[in-house]
Amino acid sequence: MNNSILFSPIIPLPILAVLAALAVLFIGFAIWRKLAGWPLRGLAALVLIGALANPALQQEDREPLTDIVLLVVDESASQKVSDREGQTATALADLTARITARPNTELRTTTVPDAEGDGGTLLMGAVSEALADIPQSRLAGVLLLTDGQVHDVDLAPNIPAPVHTLLTGHKTDWDRRLSVKNAPGFAILGEEVLLTLRVDDQGAVPDGLGKLAELEISVDGGPVQAYNVPIGQDLELPVTLPHGGMNVIQFTVPESEGELTNRNNIAVVQINGVRDRLRVLLVSGEPHPGERTWRNLLKSDSSVDLVHFTILRPPGKQDGVPVTELSLIAFPVRELFLDKINDFDLIIFDRYKRRGLLPSVYMDSVRDYVEQGGALMVAAGPDFASADSIYHTSLADILPAAPTARVLEEGFKPLLSDIGQRHPVTEGLEDFAPPVAEGEDGPGWGRWFRQIELETLSGNTVMTGVGDRPLLVLDRVGEGRVALLASDQAWLWDRGFEGGGPQLELLRRLAHWMMKEPELEEEALWAEARGQVMTIIRRTLGEEVPDVDVTLPDGSTQTVALKQVSPGRYQATFDGPTIGLYRLSDGEKDAVIALGPSAPREFEETIATGDKLLPVVEQMRGGTFALEDGVPSVRNVRSGRPAAGRGWLGVTPREAYLTADVTLIPLLPAWLTLLLAALFTVGAWLREGRR
Repeated sequence: MNNSILFSPIIPLPILAVLAALAVLFIGFAIWRKLAGWPLRGLAALVLIGALANPALQQEDREPLTDIVLLVVDESASQKVSDREGQTATALADLTARITARPNTELRTTTVPDAEGDGGTLLMGAVSEALADIPQSRLAGVLLLTDGQVHDVDLAPNIPAPVHTLLTGHKTDWDRRLSVKNAPGFAILGEEVLLTLRVDDQGAVPDGLGKLAELEISVDGGPVQAYNVPIGQDLELPVTLPHGGMNVIQFTVPESEGELTNRNNIAVVQINGVRDRLRVLLVSGEPHPGERTWRNLLKSDSSVDLVHFTILRPPGKQDGVPVTELSLIAFPVRELFLDKINDFDLIIFDRYKRRGLLPSVYMDSVRDYVEQGGALMVAAGPDFASADSIYHTSLADILPAAPTARVLEEGFKPLLSDIGQRHPVTEGLEDFAPPVAEGEDGPGWGRWFRQIELETLSGNTVMTGVGDRPLLVLDRVGEGRVALLASDQAWLWDRGFEGGGPQLELLRRLAHWMMKEPELEEEALWAEARGQVMTIIRRTLGEEVPDVDVTLPDGSTQTVALKQVSPGRYQATFDGPTIGLYRLSDGEKDAVIALGPSAPREFEETIATGDKLLPVVEQMRGGTFALEDGVPSVRNVRSGRPAAGRGWLGVTPREAYLTADVTLIPLLPAWLTLLLAALFTVGAWLREGRR
């Protein structure tokens, strides 16, 4: 029970003050006049003024509230190195027992895991969130159980109580860290890019360790190359990507004896290799509507360097024009087809037939170019079925189908074959077609009206035409690739006939497939990462795929079964337990993928330190304690006094309470006021009347 006197004036306080002043003047006048009853008159005035002040006795029924001590436990990845987990558990148990044993004291504990997206240790964010549920009037202290490596000190809230840091780790800890300071996400094939690496030693580095460290480099999980590099200096490493698509480069510094952790001894860089420019040689026969379409499509792409060789005037044409006026310069045929042919990434024959302009030795050169890794595409017109067909040259050795000399002149819709539904060049091509008209079947693209009948010799028929005859045949020849399109009317799609069709997408895929881009390989295994979860993807032209063996960074292996999600595509998800390089293999295809950041923020600095939290601790006169010296005792300290000493930390008792009931008792009720005022007034009158 707590008692206090309250005043609630009946009239405004200024008026009450004026009345009190008048009463004092009145009593003073009575004293000056030497009236015998002035004391009683004064008491009467005092009773009346007191009644107007309305005094009351307040009685409170209070329930005491416990003091709250907040204990924040750092459970980030850096707290799992060495014996820090054991130190944390021991200190947590000891502090919990000591604080809960204190009278009128409550302990609240919150944990701090790794932040999402490599955000590090957001300790102050956890403190702010916990304080939102604790009244400031009850907060007696905040204890931070951590290694001190936090990443949001600038966001520390205003804490009206002592703050203490209890540090895990040891004074003798040291660590070696490998970091990637600069790494591009893309690089041009054949051109060097510079990666900036750095090896640093931190903490109490042992004497005689040396100034050089061994650096191991591996590309796509291949053979390891080792170099000795200086410690504490930026190292610029020139790298040339071996292939297009994603290149995974792993840098490793072998673990040294006594090192705190090897989690920061590995850095993984993923660089996407892209081609600078695509060099295309377009060889056209007689002019036709599709020729300009081919040229416009190729010229519309700024990454394509196009050389167009075309026959504007056949040799047999007799129109009387002097030969000297037919050309300003001689076309460099020999240079294109012999000397510089290997400079081209793709050669396209568009309705070209033998006219005697390209001797057989040039066709031999094209054949050799393909077998040695080049790419050839043939867009066949009626000439391909004639006696002058380029099939009747050495190109027959590499073409996947032979003409039957029959030309089919009727309308048809190109369709995807069964294997075309799975082949990356045509997979999902219907998604790029216009909407299907109501009442019609098949894809929504328009019809073509001419097809060259072919007899398939090799390769894969991915599109069919009239009567399911081969329309687009793809094949691998030696190190190169060949595509044969048995129609010269793909330009109808580009012109929008009957809604048009996905000609640009089809040609883009064809070009990338012939350029051997990894994402368009028929048989491929790869993975896509999202955080620590990878999606394993297997594409095949077959009907089933084997399980995939996943080799984790620690060398252990897990087997993952894939499920079919679309024709020719199988997938599965795998949750990687740690960051690092993962190797995938199904016995036929291999792949590598890196999970997590190249340099995890949690392991940029691993040596325990209280320096980062010192501004927060000093603000409320707290202290920093190393747990290897023992868990400090807990004492009470008054607010504003030093809250830390040798072997002890202080908390401030708040003595907070909850008011359960309040009772107000008037000290001068109306009847008592009137009675006292009347008695004192009458007494004064009687005393003065006797005189």
